Formats: sequence, C-alpha cells, structure tokens
Amino acid sequence: MISVDKISLSFGDYHLFREISFLLNSRDKVGLVGRNGAGKTTLLRILTGQQQPDSGVVRIPGGIRMGYLPQQMSLEDGKTLFREAESAFDEIMMLESEIDQISREINVRTDYDSPEYMDLLEQLSEKTERFHLLQGNSRDQKIEQVLKGLGFRRDDFSRLVSEFSGGWRMRIELAKVLLRSPDVILLDEPTNHLDIESIQWLEEFLGDYHGTVVLISHDRVFLDRVTNRTVEITMGAIHDYRVPYSQYAGLRKERREQQMAAYKNQQKKISDTREFIERFRYKATKAIQVQSRIKMLEKMELIEVDEEDVSHINIRFSPAPRSGTVVLEARDLSFSYGSDRVLDRIDLILHRGERIAFVGRNGEGKTTLTAIMAGHLSARGLLKTGYHVKTGYYAQNQDALLDGDKTVLETVDEVAVGDIRTRIRDLLGAFLFSGEDVDKKVKVLSGGERSRLALARMLLKPCNLLILDEPTNHLDMRSKDILKQALMKYEGTLIVVSHDREFLDGLVDKVYEFNGHKIREHLGGIYDFLQKKKMESLSDLEKNEIIRETVSGDVKSYVKKDSRLSWEMKKEFDREMNRLFRQIAKTEAQIEKNEDELRKCEMQIDRASGNAGDGPDPFYFDLYRDLQDQISLKMERWELLHKELEALKSKRK
Repeated sequence: MISVDKISLSFGDYHLFREISFLLNSRDKVGLVGRNGAGKTTLLRILTGQQQPDSGVVRIPGGIRMGYLPQQMSLEDGKTLFREAESAFDEIMMLESEIDQISREINVRTDYDSPEYMDLLEQLSEKTERFHLLQGNSRDQKIEQVLKGLGFRRDDFSRLVSEFSGGWRMRIELAKVLLRSPDVILLDEPTNHLDIESIQWLEEFLGDYHGTVVLISHDRVFLDRVTNRTVEITMGAIHDYRVPYSQYAGLRKERREQQMAAYKNQQKKISDTREFIERFRYKATKAIQVQSRIKMLEKMELIEVDEEDVSHINIRFSPAPRSGTVVLEARDLSFSYGSDRVLDRIDLILHRGERIAFVGRNGEGKTTLTAIMAGHLSARGLLKTGYHVKTGYYAQNQDALLDGDKTVLETVDEVAVGDIRTRIRDLLGAFLFSGEDVDKKVKVLSGGERSRLALARMLLKPCNLLILDEPTNHLDMRSKDILKQALMKYEGTLIVVSHDREFLDGLVDKVYEFNGHKIREHLGGIYDFLQKKKMESLSDLEKNEIIRETVSGDVKSYVKKDSRLSWEMKKEFDREMNRLFRQIAKTEAQIEKNEDELRKCEMQIDRASGNAGDGPDPFYFDLYRDLQDQISLKMERWELLHKELEALKSKRK
C-alpha cells in the first residue's frame, strides 16, 4: 500500500497541490484525470521520487517495485529491438551469468568435500531456484508476446532501435515497463502512439495485471475498460471516486451542481452581510452586530467551484461552397519510401458528405495517403479532385507550420470571417487558451499548445473536404468534446485518421482498413467495424465442429474435431474464451472478498450496537454502504461477462 500524506507543491504563487492525501492499494486500477496543467504528470513524478513536494510525504513499503513510462525515453540506439526489450530482465540475465560462472567453476574443481565446494553448490542451488521463480526460461516467450501485442512484427526484432520513429520508440519503452512486471505501473498517456489493435491488447493486459496500475489517458473507452477507480485533480485538491471514468463523469456533474448551489447560497449570504455592514456601519446601536459580521466574513471559508464545463460552447465550422458529387478519386495509386512499398495500387472514390475513418497499424500508410490527398506528397497513379473542392488538412506536424512571431489571438483572428469573429475568445477558451494566454507568442507555446491552436485555427477555414491526421493526440477530454461537437455539425466530406474509438463513435459512417499496402472498405461506424473484425477472425471457426464439455455450467475445454482448423484461428478463439474465463473468475473472487468484508462490517456494527455508549462508529455505516455498492457493481459486471460468454458460445455451436 502506497500512502500519499498531505503533500503540497507550489510554483511561485501558483499552488499545484494543497495538502492532498490518498492511498494506492494492491490491484487498484486508477485513472488519473483533470484538465491540462492540473498536475497529473507531476503527481506521477512525485510517486516515483523524481520530484519532491514542498511538504508532506509519500510512503512506499520496502521491496515495492515501480515501473514508469516517462515522457523522455532512454533507449540505447546501438541495440536491436529484441535486446533492448531483453534489458527489462536485468535480474534474470545477471542470475543466468552467475549460474554459468558458478557451473564452470564447479566443473573444474575436484575438492568435492571442501567447504568451498559445498558453498558453491549452495550458491548454485539458490540462484537456480531464484531463476526458476522469476520464470527465466520463459523470458523470450514473454518478450515476443509483449512486442507483438504492441504491434511489432517478428522481422522488427533484429532492427536497431535507432531505426524506429518516436512513436515506435515509445512502444519499446512501454514494452520494457510491462516486461519488468513491477508491483506498481505508472503510465502517462500510453495510447497516444498506439493503433486500435494495440490499444485493445494493452487494455486486456492491464485489466488482468496482478499489480497496481495508475494511468493518465484522455481515451474514455481505454479508461473504462482498464480502471476501477478515478482520481481527479482539480484546483490543487483531489476527489477520489471508486468507479471507472464514465460513472465518475456522472458523479462529478452532480458534485459540481451541488458546489454551484452551495456557492450561490454563500455568495448571497456574503452580499447580504456586506449590505448590512454598509447600512449600519456608522450606527452606534449596531456596532456590535457590524463587528460580528465583519469577523464572520474574515473567517468564512470560501466555496470554490470546479473548472467550468465548456460542453455548452457551440462552435461550428465556417460554411464552405458545395462541392461536386465525387469529391476525390484515386486509381492505381502507389507510393514507396525508397525500396519500402507503403501503398500498392490503391483504388478509392469519395462522395460528397461521406464521413470516413482511416484505421490500421502504424506504418501501414494512413498518414501517407492523407498527405497525398492534401497535395503534400506525389504518388504514382491517378489522383483527381472533384469540382469546387476546397481541402482543409490537419497534419500531425501542423503546429510546426504556425508563425512563431504572432500571438495566439492574431493566429486565429487572421483566418476568422463573419460572425465567428465575435466568438474567437470562446473558441480559444474551448481549447484552453484564456486570459493572458491569448497574448502569448506562438514560439513560446509548448508542442501540445501549438497543436491545439492549429486545430482552433482550422475550425475557422472554409473547406468542404476536411482531412484530419490524429487530431486528438494532444487534446484533453473537454477539448476533444468541443472538436467532436463541431465535426458532428460539419456539412462537408470528412476523413479522420485516429485510434480514439470514443472520438470516432457516431462521427464516421465508413471505415477504411489499411493492411498489407492495401485498403479495404467497411460500411458502418467504428464499433461496427471492430465487431465485424472480431467476427471475421472467428468466422471460419463456424466451418469446423467444436465439441463443448461443460462442468457446473462453465466451459472447461473445447476439443477441435476438424484437423484443418488453423493454429491462428484456434488461438484467436481460445484467447477470447480465456479472457472471459479469467475475468469471470477474477470478478467472482472480488465479490467473495467484498462479501467477507461486508460480514465483518456487520459484526462490528452488531457488536457496537449491543454495547453501552454512542453506538456504532459512522465509519462502519459508510463502509457498509460502500461495500454494498461495490458488490452490486461487480454482480452487474459478472452478469454481463456471462452474457458475453453465452453469446460467444452460441455462435460456435
């Protein structure tokens, strides 16, 4: 258990943390949330000891191993991918070397009865036992599992680390953190450079992980599927919710409404008190009451309201002229970087009003095709733009194209036209530029701030074909909501490259999957695509007869009758079944644990009720209700998992 006890941290007059306290328990899966700049990354650095608070203390029991995905990576460029991943097993590799050294020494000695020889045998036994305890023999298998799960191919294993781009290098660092199997994993935006398949793999890995996980993410779906607890940092304080993100969002809204009501009541009381003071300040008969009210105001603890919810801000794209029916046509389109083929004879027709997502593994050509469509790259084959098409393009490096000598306000104002000019500050506020921020020069902004500014500027440019390449990477959830809200109202043709499922949900109605230098069209939204992909990968199983053996209602084994069933398909099916089995067993264990705790709590309440005195401590009543809520939530999850299992089983009959 890690204890954070009343830590405070200030930068000048700005208080980042004000005596915040909380506990991290074994197997907690915590989502750390809050607006940009609230202190989420700083809190992770304090937990790792890389930054010290001004006051307070973090207590970490001895022997606790922590893994942290840093923003700055420390990879050795001279190593291959596999050797770099292997460095996560430092202790195993050291034991392996020591075992080899001791074994060689034993082989050349003949003093079998000497104390030194017996000491060597004892050392060999201890180190061999430790090696097997750490599962040293399965090291290579674990490395392959994690690297492939994060999207690396087997032929990448022998490539030098220096050959990989920044996003792939981040995956290498993430792989090393996961392979070390620490007691506590701290992850800062782990999904930013992952594709959808890798995110789904990481969700399952972290969901089943034996230790504690604390992560920062702006991916709602990822948070919901991994975490069981949400810690919000706001205005120097924290609010701890024992629920995943979606449930937290509802509870936070209720809390803010209560805060606002209390704030308004307090402000009215302050106003009435000040009015009384002013009215009777100079009347001798009221002097005592006036002084009493003045002291009351001085001692009053002012109620603070959490950051304003900007979901009501209504931003629309500037209207653009209507394009022709065919917006863009590609025939036999191919592109290579040197000898590396990226796209091979792509055929594609975009029609007016279509809303399309480009998805697939990193490196499959999504960014390349968007750059070709926007006219930033030339390719072999035919690419024809339709009548009266005006293209708006947001590239991943769009922030680098801004004029560094202009202010934030000038950058947006120069492209604003019409009525939107009156709402420029609202737009900038939605993207977290407020107050004096709008007068900052672009060149002093961080990379994330420049990306947000580029998106805000893009909203104001009239275009009827909008191409967005990973637009949400540097946005917090509020800014993503604002952008998605605007895109939902956009009347032109839309292409989005993104791995953010929640952002794409409801926004697109067609998906193009990039794989093997080709693209494949899928009709429907992003979740239709994901479900279809899962069914497609399992659909061939229906052609093979599977015998089910059940014990006490649970599937214990599946036996393949058709020997032609491929290993890959069986592995896919087994993985899905095993995932459900593990999660059901895990949920049942959690329910049983909560029920034991509930019985102990009842005993405490009964015992205190039977004794003379003030009765049971209110703490036990709160704990009792909390345990009931936890059991109820886990029972709902248990039922959903069984429904999912039954649905999967019925499709395989």
